[in-house]
Order: sequence, then structure tokens, then C-alpha cells
Amino acid sequence: MDPGTDPGTGPGIDPGLIGDCVHCGFCLPSCPTYVLWGEEMDSPRGRIHLMGQHVAGTPVTGEMAGHFDACLGCMACVTACPSGVRYDRLIEQTRAVVEREHVRPPADRAVRELVFRLFPYPRRLRAMRLPLRLTAGLRRRIAPALERVSPSLAALADLAPDPVRHRRLPRRVRAVGRRRATVGLLTGCVQGEFFPQVNAATARVLAMEGCDVVIPPAQGCCGALSLHSGRPGQAARFARRTIAAFERAGVDTVVVNAAGCGSTMKEYAGILDGEWAARAAALRVADLAEYLVELGPVATRHPLPLTAAYHDACHLAHAQGIRSQPRELLAAVPGLELREIAESAICCGSAGTYNILQPEAARELGDRKAERVLATGADLLVSANPGCTMQITAAIRRAGAAPIPVAHTVQVLDASLRALREIG
Repeated sequence: MDPGTDPGTGPGIDPGLIGDCVHCGFCLPSCPTYVLWGEEMDSPRGRIHLMGQHVAGTPVTGEMAGHFDACLGCMACVTACPSGVRYDRLIEQTRAVVEREHVRPPADRAVRELVFRLFPYPRRLRAMRLPLRLTAGLRRRIAPALERVSPSLAALADLAPDPVRHRRLPRRVRAVGRRRATVGLLTGCVQGEFFPQVNAATARVLAMEGCDVVIPPAQGCCGALSLHSGRPGQAARFARRTIAAFERAGVDTVVVNAAGCGSTMKEYAGILDGEWAARAAALRVADLAEYLVELGPVATRHPLPLTAAYHDACHLAHAQGIRSQPRELLAAVPGLELREIAESAICCGSAGTYNILQPEAARELGDRKAERVLATGADLLVSANPGCTMQITAAIRRAGAAPIPVAHTVQVLDASLRALREIG
């Protein structure tokens, strides 16, 4: 087994956290799987009940694991809960227990092995760019055949973005005008390899707002996918490497433009121990929108006459509590009209690797989200997470509607600051 793919060891499920749940039901309308199916065991309080059964001695059965696997980990229930239940910690602990104790069917194990041997490794993702470019037109035509072989492989083919020219970033981008701060930029795995234009726009915008931007070449994966999938050992190894890379960079703040990555990095001190926990606590991490609003604008915004619908990525809105800042940045662009999406708190179905490991449920949620996005009539969809971008783009394509371009918040700002006519 690849040493980077083992689930690792970790504590069990914390009974104290389970006891915080009073089973009031406020979480039910916020839970995507409960909204879809109306099944108690596919709600947060139902899953917490199953966690309690396991703590009391019930082994992890296939049925029990299935209910835990069906959870997106979107954290909408954490936002909705009046009792402050830390479901985010509970589901991470539970997934680690499932990975240690439950023997999955061979096909499921094979897909998970593929995912965790590929996605957390930027070089391996980079090797996929050429075959994806060569088969861009073919991939979606063969999806129905792939569906019969493996719904997960079909989902991979459907989700893969059209290839773009890779842009190698320098190790340092100098501030435009007076330097106001020195920040590090997390380039990420999927973001860096499939959406390099987002990282390039991030560096430009930060520089135009007076930041020296340091981009460590050896930063690697932050560990988000591993942590959210019950692999705390792998997540901790990635976390330690990321911390060390940005410590060497000597930056004030690490700026992150992917919601899931930022959420995980802000929790580093809780998944590490000893010296590493202290070093993690000393590392300041901020989401890009959060940081730009805090910093305040100095660069001139030029008009962008368009309507934009903003999509709340779950690990930005629920896990990090960042909702107003992206909207504030977009609303400050002259000529841009911001439109809200109905059911904005309900997950799009991406959820890290969920749309690969649970493709049927993810497709239902993606189609639901696409319908609500299209209903806005906006010219552009704005998202702050690469997984959401791929998921909603694929769902809109399946709907057969006229395609709507999807851009990151920072790409809109970049176009406005540079007085561009097109966003990209």
C-alpha cells in the first residue's frame, strides 16, 4: 500500500460530542440527503444516533457505513443547530472508524484507492492533462458505456473540466505600488492543476491590492480530501508538510482560494498534536474573500456590465462562516448586478470526493442546484471552490440549457481591476 493512502490510526467517536445532540430536528431541513429522501437515518440526528449505537458496542455494519457514506459533510447542520453540536468533528471521527473497521466491497475499495492515489498528488493530476486534452470530446460520449461498468468512473468522465493552458507561477509576485503585506498562496491540487487561471488571477489581485505574494513550490496537498474521508494519518502528514512550507516562506498570512482547503487548514491545530499543533496555531490562514475585505481595497474597480449569481460553497459558508465577504467584493464592482440562488444553503453535491464515491446522490443534488442557478437568469455563475465549479458545470450541461460560464470570485475581481471585457 502507498504510505500516503493508508487511513492511519486515530481516536474513536467522542461520546461527549454525541451527548450534545438533543434530537430537536432543526437540522433536518438543512440536510441535503434528508431533503432528498426523507429518511431519518440519512439525517444528522439519525447518523448521530447510529454513532451512539457504535459507541455502545454495535459493530459497524454495511448498512450503518452506508448511512455515514451518504453524508456529504457539508456542515449545513452545524449552521442550523441551536445546541452547537460539533457534527463536523463527529463525522470526521466516524469516517476514520469506518475506514479502520469496515471491509468494503472490492469495487468500492478499488475506486477509493484510485481517488486517494491520484487527487492529493499534483504531479499525478498533472500527468492527466494530456490524455484529458486528447479525449476532451470523447469522454462525455462514452459516459453512458462507463455508467454500465462503474458509475464512479462515469462521474469522473462527466466532471472533468475542459483542459486549459497551464500557467507556471513564479515563486514571488511583487506588490503593485506600496507593499501592504506579504502573503503566501496555497495553490492546491485540483485548483492548481485544473484551474490554474484561478491561481494566476489570485496572485494578480493580491499584488494589485498591495501584497507581495509568495508561492512555495513544495507545498503539496493540504490534506482536506483525506481528513474529510476518514484518513487522519494521511491528512496529518500533508498538514505538517504544508505548515513547514509556509513557515519557510516567512509570510504574514496564508491565503486560500478553495473553500475545502481553507476550512481544513484552519483546523490544523485540532488534527495535530504537540509541537505541530502549536506551529499550526501560529500559522494564520484566511480565505481570499475574507482577507481582501479585511485588507480593504486600494486598486480601482472598472465596470463589468453583467448579472452574476453567487454560489455558497459549503465549506466556505458553513464550515468557515464566510457569506457576506464574497458578496461584498462582487457588489463593489461597478455595473455588476448580484442575484441570489434559491436554496443557497443546500449542497450542490460535490463535497470533495462525494460526487465520485456517491455519484447517484450527487447527481440528484447537482441537477437540483443547476435548476436553481438557471432560474436566476444570470449571465455568470460565481463559485469559490473547484469541486463546486466542476459539479455545477456538469449539471448545467446535463440540463441541456444554454451553457452559463462559471468563474471564481477572484476572476471577476481580476477582470474589473484590469478593465477586461471578458472574465477568464
